[in-house]
Amino acid sequence: MRYVNNALAALDDFHVRLGMGKADVGRDDIPKTAPKAMDPNAQIRWLRAIEDWPHARDRALALLPFYAGLRIGDAVALDVAGVRMSARKGHLVVFGKGGKVREVPIHPALRGPLTDWLDERPTWPGATVEKALFLNRRGGRLTTRGASDVFTAIGEAAGLDEATNAHLGRHTFVTELIRSGEDLVTVAEVAGHSRLDTLRIYSQPTETDKHNALRHLTVDR
Repeated sequence: MRYVNNALAALDDFHVRLGMGKADVGRDDIPKTAPKAMDPNAQIRWLRAIEDWPHARDRALALLPFYAGLRIGDAVALDVAGVRMSARKGHLVVFGKGGKVREVPIHPALRGPLTDWLDERPTWPGATVEKALFLNRRGGRLTTRGASDVFTAIGEAAGLDEATNAHLGRHTFVTELIRSGEDLVTVAEVAGHSRLDTLRIYSQPTETDKHNALRHLTVDR
């Protein structure tokens, strides 16, 4: 809805510049609830399903939104050269929306899965000629659709109620950072948000928050 409303605002501005007045197109109200994120129980089930998943490529891919806040497009756009790890530290060189490049720290929980995949990757078709980090079975770069199928399959294995995708993992990443008190500017930099206003919605209450708020009411037992 935000993207639609922003586009309509641009149309309004265009009409005004032409001397036609505003386009006067109705807007949908932006939700007053934070984006859907995994609750603690769902997070554990998701991580355990990834840990049990037999394919190294898929394990590394599935953890990127959760531990690095990557969009699915960011993940499949990663190159091998963009994974930079030393003995103790590391970062990902991420090419995000609009061609913007950012560096995202590699969480300790990502090091093992990434290393496992980098060790296996040379045995895949196209590994010597394709610079993409994530390959498909034909030796080309993994597509967003192929990556989405991975998230869906692991989500089903985890037995989660809702459809699990990269957006859910990314929303969880951002929500956890903001609710832990991290500075919005830092979170925006790591998550690749160009506007702080986009992040402020994550500080709004979730449906779970609203339900939990009722626990303070007195009940006559």
